[in-house]
Amino acid sequence: MKQNVVVITGASSGMGKAAAELFATKGWLVFGGARHSENIPTINNIQALHLDVTSEESVENFMNLIWERTDHVDVLINAVGYGEYGPIEEVPLSAIKTEFSTNFFGAIRMTQAILPSMRTNKSGRIINVSSGIGTSYMPTGGYYAASKAALQIWSDTLNIEVQPFGIQSTIVSPGATKTDFISKMFASFERNTHPTSVYTSLMAGVANMSKDYKASATAEDLASVFYRAATALRPKMRYYKSVSDRMNVYIARNHPLIWKCLMSRVTKRMMRVSADNNEES
Repeated sequence: MKQNVVVITGASSGMGKAAAELFATKGWLVFGGARHSENIPTINNIQALHLDVTSEESVENFMNLIWERTDHVDVLINAVGYGEYGPIEEVPLSAIKTEFSTNFFGAIRMTQAILPSMRTNKSGRIINVSSGIGTSYMPTGGYYAASKAALQIWSDTLNIEVQPFGIQSTIVSPGATKTDFISKMFASFERNTHPTSVYTSLMAGVANMSKDYKASATAEDLASVFYRAATALRPKMRYYKSVSDRMNVYIARNHPLIWKCLMSRVTKRMMRVSADNNEES
């Protein structure tokens, strides 16, 4: 009996790392890819390989190493991604392109590299890690949301196209999760905040709100969701960790005016708090 094989991008941290560990403990052969491959877990059943999903050459080299060691891939998890946060007007185009190259085109590069083998084997599953913000939105998160929204439509279209070959594509849509995402978001704030920006108070307000936000889900929780999506006999089009994650997406998609009002109120409150803090200091 062949050992199940999963390829996981972004396996050096967060959800990707937790997923690599979970699948390995379940007996799967895991090929984990990341730019910092030295941070990928080294427990049994995990093979850590260098991977930069923004580079076609890197993806090709990564897949060549995998094909040297196995003749099939059962599941691909496109978990790598990050958020480039800042005002729509001020985030540099170069940063936006890098974000899309990672979050969206990275998934495309990996999927196109693996699909021929899955078609030959007449089976396979592709799990694309999106975000609740891919359906909803929040101030300063426009480009991250856009990259995840593109991923969702692309994944749904892919699913229809590959089903005749025994392959299925599905979306996992996490909400707030205890990873290093927030710290990286703060770093992007610093990159994209200009001293004379008219959005300074907005950025400060979002930073304060995010700093105080208590995420209940962990990377391990989401890894369990990935595993359900990978092993379900009849996978869903969307997977969520919690009811609140599902409800946020439902409201934003089905009641856009309500979501707009919520975001407008949140934005005004954040800017007011930011202004009060500045006066106190």
